[in-house]
Amino acid sequence: MIPTVTAADLRSRPAAQWIDVRSTSEFAAGHIPGAICIPMDQIESRLADLHRGPIILICQMGKRAQMTADLLAPCGLDLTVLDGGTAAWIQAGNPVVRNVKTRWSLERQVRLGAGLIVLTASILALTASIDWLALAAFVGAGLTFAGLTDLCPLAEILQRMPWNRRSHCHMPMSTQEPSRSRP
Repeated sequence: MIPTVTAADLRSRPAAQWIDVRSTSEFAAGHIPGAICIPMDQIESRLADLHRGPIILICQMGKRAQMTADLLAPCGLDLTVLDGGTAAWIQAGNPVVRNVKTRWSLERQVRLGAGLIVLTASILALTASIDWLALAAFVGAGLTFAGLTDLCPLAEILQRMPWNRRSHCHMPMSTQEPSRSRP
């Protein structure tokens, strides 16, 4: 079993490398200062980015970090999981870095969109016409296709929506090197 650390105890481990395994959009919406984003689906291909010293794995609630630790266990790394994830860190009153306005991850938006389409089609099939089941089946086929190929047309559409566009803020460049100190 991979050891865990509480949010209160994490502040006393500044020498560890802090890896946030959430998606880049979740990371941008709020992360622990000093953490590095390496999404769970990329972690095995980015082993060279991991230090050989202590590593703290972080996610939103702790489950993905634990799953990532299980993936990395055979590598012999010194891994610890933040118990309760970023949510526990925030609840403990610790600071977070927010790069963008809080928004849902694209994966969450796809799940909501697909779920709403299937629910609506099912209700319409029960109340209006059985033909609406074809829409639910189409969404199911699309999700299956996305799972098999890692291509998701619904995600492509949602990514182009105004609420998912990146901000185009032009800030003057500083000549000073940014501080890399931990909280």
